[in-house]
Amino acid sequence: MSSKTKIVVLHMKEIIYTAVFAALAIILILLLVFMFLPKNKESKTNEEKYMPGVYTSTVTLNNTALEVEVTVDETHINSIRFSNLDESVTTMFPLIQPTIEDIAEQVYDSQSLDNIQLSEDSPYTSQIIVNAIDEALKKAETTK
Repeated sequence: MSSKTKIVVLHMKEIIYTAVFAALAIILILLLVFMFLPKNKESKTNEEKYMPGVYTSTVTLNNTALEVEVTVDETHINSIRFSNLDESVTTMFPLIQPTIEDIAEQVYDSQSLDNIQLSEDSPYTSQIIVNAIDEALKKAETTK
């Protein structure tokens, strides 16, 4: 009875190298899969897209035309201000500058005109300014 026993000798160094290369191959495959998977399409459609630039709309207060200037890039509202606010208008309407600054701060934080808290001191002026900003943003929106 002859038994044919075979002895296999494995070097520990070769086993470690094989395990390390197998782990690196798995990590590389996972990285490639995550890089080339399509992104979530819902997040792109909910994000508003603008044509970068400066857009204006007009507000008339006491026969004086004020231009609300909105500066946007592709996805963000960067600046909201009056472009031709002079001293006579600020004298007649002293709350107009603080009102637009308050609204602009809220828009910068939320990047939207939704849920804007209107000023209790001048709610009608605040609403007029919000409408003017909305009009300027409609000019900036790109069609899909």
